[in-house]
Amino acid sequence: MTQIKFGTDGWRGVIAEDFTFAGVQKVALATGRYFSKHKCAKNGVVIGYDARFLSKEFAHCAAQVIASFGVKVLLADKISATQMVSLGVVRKKAAGGVVITASHNPAKYNGFKIKGDFGGPAHPEMITEVEKELEPLQDVAVLPLELVPFEELVKNKKIQFIDLTKIYVADLQTKIEFDLIKSVKLKIMHDAMHGAGMGIPELFLPKMGTIRSDYNPSFGTTNPEPLPQNTEELSMEVRAGKYHFGFATDGDADRIGAVDEKGNFVDSHRIFAILLKYLMERKHYRGAVAKSLSVTDLITKMCEHYNVRLYETPVGFKHLCRLMTEKDIIIAGEESGGIAVKGHLPERDGIFIGFLLAEVMAVRRMKLSALVKELFDEFGEHHFGRIDAHLTTMQKEKVMKFYQSKPKKVGPFEVTKYDMTDGVKLVTKDGWILVRASGTEPIIRFYAESSSLKKVQQMLKIATSVK
Repeated sequence: MTQIKFGTDGWRGVIAEDFTFAGVQKVALATGRYFSKHKCAKNGVVIGYDARFLSKEFAHCAAQVIASFGVKVLLADKISATQMVSLGVVRKKAAGGVVITASHNPAKYNGFKIKGDFGGPAHPEMITEVEKELEPLQDVAVLPLELVPFEELVKNKKIQFIDLTKIYVADLQTKIEFDLIKSVKLKIMHDAMHGAGMGIPELFLPKMGTIRSDYNPSFGTTNPEPLPQNTEELSMEVRAGKYHFGFATDGDADRIGAVDEKGNFVDSHRIFAILLKYLMERKHYRGAVAKSLSVTDLITKMCEHYNVRLYETPVGFKHLCRLMTEKDIIIAGEESGGIAVKGHLPERDGIFIGFLLAEVMAVRRMKLSALVKELFDEFGEHHFGRIDAHLTTMQKEKVMKFYQSKPKKVGPFEVTKYDMTDGVKLVTKDGWILVRASGTEPIIRFYAESSSLKKVQQMLKIATSVK
């Protein structure tokens, strides 16, 4: 068996090749040992799972191991979004949580995410402790634990089923102005992408339009990641049905992408900026802002305008989560669609963010396209692009070595500043380029931002030509 390694957000691998029941047992035992030392261990660990192939079975496997070790398990009674598990941890005052999910990754992957007692991704030092517990288990052929039959653990209430959806719906009802959204007759479409968000938004707004909201572990052959190329169906449906806007959530429903009334894709950078403006000017929130270094400079300009402190972190929501648990953060966001807001959870939540965006539109009586235009009129145009390149290990090393050598120019673009916080970020007069190896997939991601889409495309074409 290959060595189990935790990446940007948990352990992920190809089902049956890297991600196996034997592996899940080992990681579950290490996690159980870690959480057994927690002050809230008596309240147990919450476990949930997404809509991927074998996710339920992997979750039941993890629950059996942790409960057999002596730590009570509160196990989701059905498919649950990542943020539902995080909220369940907080509401039940649990020691932590586990989500069986590979998030936005292709269908052949599955994963094991760990959540802290604060209701967000486990901090890096927590994962380090789990890895210490895992190390002696890596090469064992037989798990050093006598497993109690699953049914017996349920009978003895060592495993208790929990309705995380019910907890989540009750919570969001208190945080979003659903009555206002209904009163202005906002017509919304949700694209569940066959992920864990299927069937959830309709519990709040029964008249919502929905697509790809059925169980399909292959995700209909499209990666469950809310990017322009994966949301063309949503765009067509919004235009055809004359919806005011639509939003898509990823495989575990913690990330978001949107389309406006014209079917144009509105990425998480713009959603982040629209929400920041709303929280500052209408909700009068006060505090700091946090973003990963791959997020638009539009947020930087807005923070300067509002005179609020901006924290910038490496890629990975766990870094933003830490800031939210340690500082007074109004809003935190990452490029890949994960946004969290003060007063909710230090966790990504695509459904909550989708409805908060709807609230902004309802309160301000503005179309989504108009909200984007308003931002550009006030702070200048910011366009963004990303290319994920699948490369061999040798190619990856060669590409990263070139950029780590700090080239003075990338094509016609002169580099004025380098940031090596995570990968290599090359700042130019025209914008910036970021090159970094993914922590969850065998790829290199190339990001670029500039004042025009044409320049972004030019930057990406040049950046990806290095082989």
